[in-house]
Amino acid sequence: MKIKDLPKTEGHRKRLRERFLQDGLDGFLNYEIVELLLTLGTPRKDCKSVAKLATEKFDGLRGVLEASPEELRQIKGLGPHNILGLKLFQALSMRHAKEKLPKKITLDSSRAAVAFLKEKIGKEKKEHFYMLALDSRSNLLKMSNVSIGTLEASLAHPREVFRGAIQAAAAKVIIAHNHPSGDPEPSEGDLMITQKLVDAGKILEIEVADHIIVTSNNHLSFKERKLL
Repeated sequence: MKIKDLPKTEGHRKRLRERFLQDGLDGFLNYEIVELLLTLGTPRKDCKSVAKLATEKFDGLRGVLEASPEELRQIKGLGPHNILGLKLFQALSMRHAKEKLPKKITLDSSRAAVAFLKEKIGKEKKEHFYMLALDSRSNLLKMSNVSIGTLEASLAHPREVFRGAIQAAAAKVIIAHNHPSGDPEPSEGDLMITQKLVDAGKILEIEVADHIIVTSNNHLSFKERKLL
């Protein structure tokens, strides 16, 4: 049976799943990711409206995944199976991220940080903005993907950038993103966002040690360029 011959809801689900199997989560909106997860625990009911409501209430995908079961139950249409799926996905993501990181990574120089970041995001075809939380000895405590897409002030809000650093009790952070164009030179927006985060870090007493822009074969360190 072809997708066009399926009931509307079933056809939509099939297209959503085929998009994921073909391209991964690239191009998915936050609510579409939540919707995809909800379909796993809801055999036939339309999950789109519930997913939109959840992402609006909890301010995005991360908020939905970090919400407690009690908070999720406040969303009409979310049942035990849905909630189990969301919390299981969050737990698996955290376990996967933890196991991917070696027991100790020390980023005590721009050179070390650049080498690490080139490996992680240097070849990405979309911009990825990361926060690396470090302890006082520059050991990596946590790495958070703050946003995917063109870097804008709304996507790099201090609340989102420093949330993981506060949770990890970080002494300092390195912020970083990639330029798929291959040109590591910072834009006016990059400069403005960096200053905004530096100012916020002073209030929180968490130093912004560097902002690093990487490409597949080049980089720029704000610290080395004396832009911090």
